[in-house]
Amino acid sequence: MNINTYVEYSEEVKEAKQNGKALVALESTIISHGMPYPQNVKTAREVEDIIRSKGAVPATIAILNGKIKIGLSHEELEYLGQATGVIKASRRDIPYILASKKDGATTVAATMICAGLAGIPVFVTGGIGGVHRNAEVTMDVSADLEELSLSNVAVVCAGAKSILDIGLTLEYLETKGVPVLGYRTDSLPAFYTRSSPYDVNYKVESAEEIANLLKAKWDLGLKGGVVVANPIPEEDAMDEFEMDRIIERALKEAEEQGIKGKEATPFLLGKVKELTDGKSLTANIALVKHNARVGAEIAVRYAESSGVEVF
Repeated sequence: MNINTYVEYSEEVKEAKQNGKALVALESTIISHGMPYPQNVKTAREVEDIIRSKGAVPATIAILNGKIKIGLSHEELEYLGQATGVIKASRRDIPYILASKKDGATTVAATMICAGLAGIPVFVTGGIGGVHRNAEVTMDVSADLEELSLSNVAVVCAGAKSILDIGLTLEYLETKGVPVLGYRTDSLPAFYTRSSPYDVNYKVESAEEIANLLKAKWDLGLKGGVVVANPIPEEDAMDEFEMDRIIERALKEAEEQGIKGKEATPFLLGKVKELTDGKSLTANIALVKHNARVGAEIAVRYAESSGVEVF
């Protein structure tokens, strides 16, 4: 198999690989489906710059004109931020988008797949998907969880999105053997809030500790990823009680309107933004930037401990 038939690297990413620099993967649905233009492109560039400032190289991933792009140019970022009809790409969608030469913005699951193909061990995002509420009836479980059991990629996030059933999400990850690490926290953060009623598997205190854990896991051939749950900074966090109330209202509206499947999360996040007068979007941006700082530190430490595969 020659993956280069389907994969293209930006010049910055090519240079990083040639010089053995640490790389950090970034998703693209937050650009095409998560924020309005021009805020989406501005945020994407700021996140990339944070990663560079920490000594790593950002690799924003998307599918453009039937090619998996590992790293986007300024022009490609601008295009993705304004384009219409971009497909929200998960595992099932990748072959269709490639074969039909369409454009796709990668979800957490698709970004993990592409990062794995490119040999990038650390991926920064906002929050992972999970088991949706009432999943025992709807069977609505995010592909992110299955992908975490398959791809050797550490996902740095602010925990699970609070619109989910967090308890069942943790049960699913346990079944699949995916470690859930709390970065300087015992409690699993819930995206907009710093804590939830649920504990992480292990509390870790440093990027070096996480890098050593990743090396041990993959050196032993223990397939699959790791969740690194990094709480939103205290000054940007939202009130837990207030968010629970807002999320319940958003879930009720989604049910009344019959919104389900891959449309559910964008609807719910949009409704939460509306009900918080935009404060949730501000929190979202803050936590992604915070995750970028931590993710870059982990990537640099991992590269130091194990070496980066140079293509």
